[in-house]
Amino acid sequence: MSRSPNYGPRRDGLRPDLVVLHYTAMDSCEAACRALCDPAREVSAHYLISEAGEVTALVDEPMRAWHAGAGEWAGRDDVNSRSIGIELSNTGFAPFAARQMAALESLLPGILLRWSIRPEGVIAHSDMAPGRKSDPGPRFDWLRLARQGLSVWPEPVCGLEPEWPRFRTNATCFGYPEMANELLLATVRLRFRPRHEGPLDARDMGIMADLATRFPARRA
Repeated sequence: MSRSPNYGPRRDGLRPDLVVLHYTAMDSCEAACRALCDPAREVSAHYLISEAGEVTALVDEPMRAWHAGAGEWAGRDDVNSRSIGIELSNTGFAPFAARQMAALESLLPGILLRWSIRPEGVIAHSDMAPGRKSDPGPRFDWLRLARQGLSVWPEPVCGLEPEWPRFRTNATCFGYPEMANELLLATVRLRFRPRHEGPLDARDMGIMADLATRFPARRA
């Protein structure tokens, strides 16, 4: 039975095909748990993972937790109805603890197996809500997850000249929503080139070309 009261049925017969990763942006896991279980806050997630690696199930997986908010991925909105939400206790400024990452790596395989979610379906909150959300942020180790087949990481294509139309087309193919050029670049870099700055360059082009080629989003 769900611990948080903040959930409902998934709409239109949708099933999870995404896992959305978050950080809590709160000072403690206990405070985050209280917030995620507070009916007045109207926010929740399926799982909360503490810095010590304790996994708390808050909403049953078949139900629609209220974690994603407005946004879209692969041209489809109502991400809450088509995703599993995982909150990692973190202020947004600290490294993610080793035991916390290990717990996430133990939790994800079962979720992906139960719902037939592919690794490219494990995304950041910032991916589907660009400009509005930045979690799990630049300190999160996406490469570590990808090495275990629990997410994806690019093998950049070389020799591509910076070209906005092609970059945008590839980003849309991978799943990113439509947005202004600079916001798109910042969103992609937040996940795949954290803390890198400057204009669109060949590496950005290569990253997006590889992701679009190997991991095109499944669309309705």
